[in-house]
Amino acid sequence: MTAIAASALANSAPTAGPSGPSSNPGIANNFTAFLRLLTTQLQNQNPLEPLDTNQFTQQLVQFAQVEQQLRSNDQLETLVALQKSTQASAALDFVGKTVVISGATTHLDTAGTTVWTFSSPKPASATVTIRDSTGQTAFSSNYAINSGRQDFVWDGRGTNGQRWPAGNYTMTITAKDANGQTVAITTDVQGIVDSADVSQTPPVLSIGELTFTLDQIKRVVRPVDDVISAASALFMPKS
Repeated sequence: MTAIAASALANSAPTAGPSGPSSNPGIANNFTAFLRLLTTQLQNQNPLEPLDTNQFTQQLVQFAQVEQQLRSNDQLETLVALQKSTQASAALDFVGKTVVISGATTHLDTAGTTVWTFSSPKPASATVTIRDSTGQTAFSSNYAINSGRQDFVWDGRGTNGQRWPAGNYTMTITAKDANGQTVAITTDVQGIVDSADVSQTPPVLSIGELTFTLDQIKRVVRPVDDVISAASALFMPKS
């Protein structure tokens, strides 16, 4: 995968334990009382007019079904709690790591650099434009790009070489092939995960002011500094 450096090219959720029968004392007590009453009735029934066995058998079955359903609900609640705990642990593991998520907007911090990843199905001539959150153009330049996935590293300096303030920036790429046909470019953003809010379901991660969930993470990559260092063989902007 190749890399483009813009600066060089252009001046707990807690786990709930399983619930036992005592978690629903009402149904347990009622079931016990029912059995006691049924036993008493059987012991004192009139031999000439015995109890309807079908009727009390149905009642027994109904009580058993209710108790089974309550136990199933307790088990489901336990599974949900375990899943939340697993998601929270996974989210915390991403803090401090460099991840790639779908999108074109990323956060530029005060330190200096930010990285986009884009993919082109074929070689093309492209215009890369970076705008701030108000839509103002911060950087724009033309490049010859190759096919495949590539990184675009921006050091936060505009086309005139002046540094732009920290904030959210969006990159757009318009590209055409050798025949002048438009080439569709897909973009991702990458950055270091600053925090994980495990109080939300699902947990929410953040890169600067950007927030996202675990299912939006496409890849975990090398730190941004390593990507910048790997950009020694750079594409030169078209004149």
